[in-house]
Amino acid sequence: MTMARNIHLSRKLRLAKLGRRTRWAPFWTVPKIYGSGRRVHPGRHTTVKRHWRRTKTKA
Repeated sequence: MTMARNIHLSRKLRLAKLGRRTRWAPFWTVPKIYGSGRRVHPGRHTTVKRHWRRTKTKA
C-alpha cells in the first residue's frame, strides 16, 4: 500500500485500530486464565497477530 503525503483521518484511525490489535494481551490475563503458577507469554492471548512486513492489510 502506497502512502500519500497526507493521510485521510479515516484511514489513519483505521490503521491505528489495526495497530492496537497486534499488541500483546495485558499481563494480568495470564494468572486469570492459568492461575498464578503458570508462566505463559501474554502474546499467546492475542487473537490477531499481524506484522507490518509479513501480512498486509486492506486499509
